[in-house]
Amino acid sequence: MSTNKLELDIQRELVQFMRERGWHVERMLANAYQTGIPDLFCYHKKWGMRWVEVKRSVNYSFTRRQRQRFPAWEHAGIPIHILTAATQEQYDFLFQPPNWRDFWRPSFAVPEQSDIDAMLDELDRDGEQPLTVAHSVT
Repeated sequence: MSTNKLELDIQRELVQFMRERGWHVERMLANAYQTGIPDLFCYHKKWGMRWVEVKRSVNYSFTRRQRQRFPAWEHAGIPIHILTAATQEQYDFLFQPPNWRDFWRPSFAVPEQSDIDAMLDELDRDGEQPLTVAHSVT
């Protein structure tokens, strides 16, 4: 497996790989209102839906919005899987718990609930539609 591939090349290979296995795959092309959204929305009649973020196996990064949204999505119960190649080994990650935190660097502090609330407020101030996050009463 080459570590020199661009994310776009990996993404194209993954789309084909998953479609060959019966998945409906939509590439999520970001615009000013969709930053931080995972790269692929995937649906299989038997396996359900998956949000997939494509990363290189080395020299990857998260955008500012991904660092904001991924914890918020997790809090809302929306799983995000990161895949780095169109291989059976990577494909198998789709049937395990979400693995995005495995790629999370220590410099990306995992936000507390108050930080998530503040990030959602910031998204709202920026004119983006924030995710609806159910708050539990403790």
